[in-house]
Amino acid sequence: MQSDILDQPRPVRSGEELDAPKLEAFLKTRLPDLAGPLSVEQFPKGYSNLTYLIHVGDRQMVLRRPPFGAKIKTAHDMGREYRILSHICGLYPKVPRPLAYCEDESILGAPFYVMERVTGIILRAQPPSGLELPPTRMRQLSESFIENLVEIHALDYAAAGLGDLGKPNGYVARQVEGWTRRYQNARTDDIAEMDRVALWLTQHMPAESGACLIHNDYKYDNLVLDPALQTTWRIKAVLDWEMATLGDPLMDLGSTLGYWVDAGDPAEWQQQSFGVTTLPGNLNREQLLEYYSKRSGRAIEHPVFYHAYGLFKIAVIVQQIYARYKQGVTKDERFSRLIHLVRAASRTALLGIEKNRVSGLTN
Repeated sequence: MQSDILDQPRPVRSGEELDAPKLEAFLKTRLPDLAGPLSVEQFPKGYSNLTYLIHVGDRQMVLRRPPFGAKIKTAHDMGREYRILSHICGLYPKVPRPLAYCEDESILGAPFYVMERVTGIILRAQPPSGLELPPTRMRQLSESFIENLVEIHALDYAAAGLGDLGKPNGYVARQVEGWTRRYQNARTDDIAEMDRVALWLTQHMPAESGACLIHNDYKYDNLVLDPALQTTWRIKAVLDWEMATLGDPLMDLGSTLGYWVDAGDPAEWQQQSFGVTTLPGNLNREQLLEYYSKRSGRAIEHPVFYHAYGLFKIAVIVQQIYARYKQGVTKDERFSRLIHLVRAASRTALLGIEKNRVSGLTN
């Protein structure tokens, strides 16, 4: 398998450098077996927490820290994410092994943690050149994708010591109210569709479907796939557990549906594609729901609500990032165009609500 199809780091972006001497001193104190000089690269994708590849001699580790200037502590709680990984790694092997956590902001200016690097393929909007993605492989991957989500939802979170991670009772209402409030706090433009979707969600909340450990950001580009398998996909690791909690599994599925762009979606939403979900062979959103229901045994009676919620949540997350850019807190030029994604997500959500379906929105 060619090494150039693996997920690779790049030089660190200007303004997002780490204090290498302080980091090296910390790591060699916490991990005394480390030997050799330290160097830092950055994984350039993603819009939330910053992710770096740390080399110390021949050892590779991944460091996660909040974005510079971020004030939303609940969305960038490094200690919480480190705790989740530490507790579930013995129960669910498909997570990177956590190595060290630091809450001392004098070292890097914010809390951070370090974990082992899991090498593999990550499928983003632009897949690696030379990687073949025929319909048979995409069908198998989309099914494995759902099977793995069902596996996460079936984990015994109490046995993992995570019984106090969240408050599952009232989860649906808290999510709708919370994301609506966050949008109002971060809004920069008047977007009528966002207001209409928020109101509809408030008026159409379904009963809760149960409680389990939920990932809350489950999508293709948070999976590390085994590069050694040529014909089938094996998920080596699930990344980015920063938003994980105890809550309603169908709300978690809704977040996934929001990121899952169908080939039959409006053009403006397909242009915002988060991965390769529109490639032939992938299940569409309606089929994802059916497959999840079949594998989990859970009935899904309000699919339009969960899809609209997922789109609204994504729009709010992006709006918060765009607001930081508008305030001059971050200089990353990728963020300058994010308001278009907010508009496209809210319009797609409203279209699904009006048509009362989750797939075939342009038919």
